[in-house]
Amino acid sequence: MRLKSTLLAVALIVGMPLVYLKLADARAKPTAAISALDATPLHTAFHDLTAVIVYDIFSPPQASRVYAYSSVAAYEVLRQADTTYKSLAGQLNGLTAVPARTPGVEYSLSLAGVHAMMTVGTQYTFSKARMDTLRRALDEQYKNSGIPSDVYERSIAYGDTVAKHIIAWAGKDSYREMRGMPKYSVSKEAWRWVPTPPAYMDAVEPNWGKLRPFVLDSSSQFRPEPPLAWDTLPGSAFYLQAKEVHDVGRAITQEQRNIAAFWDCNPYVMHVQGHTMFATKKITPGGHWMGIVSIAARQSKSNIVVSADAYARTALTLADGFLSAWEAKYATNVIRPETVINKYIDESWEPLLQTPPFPEYTSGHSVISTAAAVVMNEQFGNTFAFIDSTETEYGLPVRSFTSFNAAAEEAAISRLYGGIHYRRSITQGQAQGQKVGARILEKIVTHPTVRIASR
Repeated sequence: MRLKSTLLAVALIVGMPLVYLKLADARAKPTAAISALDATPLHTAFHDLTAVIVYDIFSPPQASRVYAYSSVAAYEVLRQADTTYKSLAGQLNGLTAVPARTPGVEYSLSLAGVHAMMTVGTQYTFSKARMDTLRRALDEQYKNSGIPSDVYERSIAYGDTVAKHIIAWAGKDSYREMRGMPKYSVSKEAWRWVPTPPAYMDAVEPNWGKLRPFVLDSSSQFRPEPPLAWDTLPGSAFYLQAKEVHDVGRAITQEQRNIAAFWDCNPYVMHVQGHTMFATKKITPGGHWMGIVSIAARQSKSNIVVSADAYARTALTLADGFLSAWEAKYATNVIRPETVINKYIDESWEPLLQTPPFPEYTSGHSVISTAAAVVMNEQFGNTFAFIDSTETEYGLPVRSFTSFNAAAEEAAISRLYGGIHYRRSITQGQAQGQKVGARILEKIVTHPTVRIASR
């Protein structure tokens, strides 16, 4: 919230327009009937939520929280359409069972689940009117599909009931208390993170590690090995890791440029043209992986229950992954390559990507991408090949991957190509993400089978 206010304040002061790339219209078209297990409305709902998150300029950790609570709301309703699926109540920290439906009467669980998901999403986004419009459009599709009026009203009411339950659970995660905590204080110690060009933004979410985890015991449960000791003498380990970032940037190939751009996922890229500054809105890294979930679910022809499970487990993994990464970032407070290189190696050097406004260690992309791949492998298989079209809405071409692991590895190394992370932050982030993903699989059981895609 503070970030959005900062950007808007800058815009008002310097006349900076806030620009976002046009989103393709991927909404499902009204049909004569919506099958009880048709996942299309759920995919549309998550696409709509992502579009609003982009519009609202949510930071990566903020976005992950919205995805997590929204997806749990959808899952807790939709799992009731298949009794082999287990509730997440008692498995997620603090979550109790959602209210039961009235027995002996008919519901559209599809409608109730999608409505609950969008209602929770509306609660946690800034543009509530925009979300309300999108939610009503989805509700109307069900209404126009021939669903009886009493079933329609009853299902909407049940979706609202579950959403209220999830919102009450979310209200105890310490997020409100975090809003009143002190901002990051810039230190004069040479090794600590400082704001970077071009906008020199304040540090994003310095207190995020105090949020209640969804599955982890604590945000520090999988804290990585320490970063390399600060030493700017030529030949030292720290100096050489910065020199590697510099050298990769100076000799970067076109393919490396393409990889860096594809996984940039910076929701607040600032541009400077003369005396004018403007921002480009883009998808978050978590939003990118939620898009991959949609691609995998559609490709495997997963029904709405299977899809809801995939969205929920991936979203929970992303949320705890960001929590783990952010705790490490502010515990270590490592300076970014750009600052080190400009001061000690090459003052004219610039990173290919804009340096994000928070400490360097570990790489959030590496943590959450690796963790997401671990969880998605369990559901869709570790040789699931796919074409990632998530970024086409943001002007980038598709990329093909032989597996989720391959995508996660490319996402991780993209941060070195982009000039914003040291290699150690990437490799330690991958190890951290592996542990987060394994913990999710260990603690969360939604279905008795190991792999459930296409069920």
